[in-house]
Amino acid sequence: MTLSASPSISKRPAAADATAGGAAVIRSFHLDGPTVPLDKRVNAFRPDIADVALAGSLFASHYAAPMPRACIAPAAMMRSAAHPESAAVSQLLHGEGFAVLDLAQGWAWGYSLHDHYVGYVEASALGDPITADHVVIAREAIVFAGPSIKAAALATLPFASRLSGKIDGNFLALADGGFVHARHVAPFDVRQDDPVAIAEAMIGAPYLWGGRGAGGIDCSGLVQIALAATGTAAPRDTDQQRTQTGDELPEEARLRRGDLIYFPGHVGMMVDEERLIHANAHWMAVTVEPLADVTARLKPDHDRPILSRRRLTQ
Repeated sequence: MTLSASPSISKRPAAADATAGGAAVIRSFHLDGPTVPLDKRVNAFRPDIADVALAGSLFASHYAAPMPRACIAPAAMMRSAAHPESAAVSQLLHGEGFAVLDLAQGWAWGYSLHDHYVGYVEASALGDPITADHVVIAREAIVFAGPSIKAAALATLPFASRLSGKIDGNFLALADGGFVHARHVAPFDVRQDDPVAIAEAMIGAPYLWGGRGAGGIDCSGLVQIALAATGTAAPRDTDQQRTQTGDELPEEARLRRGDLIYFPGHVGMMVDEERLIHANAHWMAVTVEPLADVTARLKPDHDRPILSRRRLTQ
């Protein structure tokens, strides 16, 4: 059976069942009308299990209610399968939420709460959810054993990590132990003004497929975290961003700082009218270079090197 969404599904209840507390038990479904394929990247379903939120949209042998968890490691890769060598699909940063739908053999399957992206995460990287009151605003923030820059370094947290703690002098005392310098954090509800400035802080960071800043970053991850820092939510992948982020620019419009440029399987952000900042596999790093150079590299393999030019609305 193809798992797909349906515009109309009627549920036919059987008689009340004592094992269900007298409530009517749903024993059958009836599909009406054409079905629409679901995007597996943001809809959690497998042949054996599906998110209970999809119960009205598709059939599955078992539905699971999400169990909210959070990333307690500095970061955790989300993977396409429950194996450490499987392909990375995204990355959870410290404190970000993850909805667990299945837990087996040391792996949690579910989706990240900030963008609903589906994948597998090592269960050891997850713990109780936190109520974040601060966020890391430095490219990296050291967690010290004590409130001193001379104290032992316990861990390094990437930009946009979510933290819970209280400011004590020059440090944020973390609720789960450790201290982060106050200059490396900001109140969680503070928003940055310029997404390009956020991206520029990542210049030189290694290109990492699926990365969002811990150990490396990919093109759509760079755009996603830069926009999130300004309060603009963006989906995870390039093709999703191209249809859901900003407004298409007319051909005659001149480019300006912050405009998003979409290429086949790639995205970057304009630093000014001529230069692009992007995490790219050509230089294997976050770099700034002329847009014309990027386009020239793509022309031999693509009839349309630039698929879309989009501008964020204020």
